[in-house]
Amino acid sequence: MKILAIDTALPAVSACVLDDEAEAVEALETIAMERGHAEALLPLIDRVMARVEGGFAGLDRVAVTVGPGSFTGLRVGIAAARAIGIACEIPVVGVSTLAALAAPLILDEKPGLVGVAIDARHGNVFFAAFGPDGRAILAPRLAPVHEAARSLGEGPIRLAGPGAPLLAIEAAALGMNVEVVGEFAVPDIAFVAKLGLLADPSLAPPRPLYLKAPDAKPQDAAQSPPPAP
Repeated sequence: MKILAIDTALPAVSACVLDDEAEAVEALETIAMERGHAEALLPLIDRVMARVEGGFAGLDRVAVTVGPGSFTGLRVGIAAARAIGIACEIPVVGVSTLAALAAPLILDEKPGLVGVAIDARHGNVFFAAFGPDGRAILAPRLAPVHEAARSLGEGPIRLAGPGAPLLAIEAAALGMNVEVVGEFAVPDIAFVAKLGLLADPSLAPPRPLYLKAPDAKPQDAAQSPPPAP
């Protein structure tokens, strides 16, 4: 099975193509960026697919990160993945950003929990925890940093993700046995592809997992200034 993986959830735009019968990805490109995902994504996908034998016609599946992450980034990536799925008549699956960040640590097969965190600002984190076998122990959620730390237990706990240092400071203050293993700012797109190959399309739809309301809200009509006479 050949899969195209797309990630626009955090400050990067990434895509790769992986065949489950190959040892390495066929093509991959990542561009770090805070803004401009919408303008960068489709040209990046075109460049990746130009290096793949058979092009879009050779794809069997598309995977896309569904969050948590940037509202704009998630919408851009999911829309592109769905469009490619429709055009190629192939299934599209959603992959949790937190699961993709945790995947390299889970594959280490070391004892203890794997905790993953993304800074959600204002003293909060998006986080989840996984067992050594990859099973979700704590489902993705938004919580204050101190609450997230307390929910992880005593340890040992290996932490990853851009919010890992925040979680580690709080956990250490509580006397927990924690180690920051990876402060990856964004998921490794190859692991997004691998999780996408394992996903069941009926159970992993390409639907955004925001976990919180947008910071920017439309202006209430009652608060809008009156029209000029």
